[in-house]
Amino acid sequence: MRKVLLVEDDPDLAQLVSLQLQDIDVECRWIANGREALEVATTETFDLLLLDVMLPEVDGLEICRTVRSANRHIPIMMLTAKVSEMDRVLGLELGADDYITKPFSMMELSARVKAMLRRANVVGEPVAADVQTADTLEFKALKIQTQSRRVYIADKEVDLTPKEYDLLLHFITNPGKVFSRMDLLDKVWGYQYEGYHHTVNSHINRLRTKIENNAAEPEYILTRWGVGYEFATE
Repeated sequence: MRKVLLVEDDPDLAQLVSLQLQDIDVECRWIANGREALEVATTETFDLLLLDVMLPEVDGLEICRTVRSANRHIPIMMLTAKVSEMDRVLGLELGADDYITKPFSMMELSARVKAMLRRANVVGEPVAADVQTADTLEFKALKIQTQSRRVYIADKEVDLTPKEYDLLLHFITNPGKVFSRMDLLDKVWGYQYEGYHHTVNSHINRLRTKIENNAAEPEYILTRWGVGYEFATE
């Protein structure tokens, strides 16, 4: 049984989420206090963290930042009532893999949790993508070491979140192939939901700021207007 740490100060919502996760054979541990959750998250092992943003004592963003600095691979989903672009980008920048905005349906949460747990199974394995075979991938100044999940630009290491790495690996192993936002949600996140295209947009924008010389004129991840994105071939 997979173990999930749920950090949420609303007891009614926490109970609903816990019951829903039990229905998909996921063991859920609930903590309402941010400081207690931070200690547990950094000393015990879980397969997924579900973090509310607004928490007593220590907020979810600080928990996300601390956990991510200690464990690069554990999936993290933010549960937030905040909907501004700045809040979303900040969570992703601190290392969250995804976020879901309250109010959300329990069926959607279940589907996305199952998808994140499935994707987590490949983390740390030598073959981290469906068609990945090489230990090192290179294109122009970009180099990816798949065994260690490390990324370099001109021999300088780039610090990517797990989801940014998964997204980049998917692109570079499918050069010249155009993916719509729904395609990327399916292949990289493992779910398809209308209205969550901003998740893809936010990750690609953050990824570009880290690997491109000029994010406004990318040379690696290209935009095909009205269609989607593709990885360059020359």
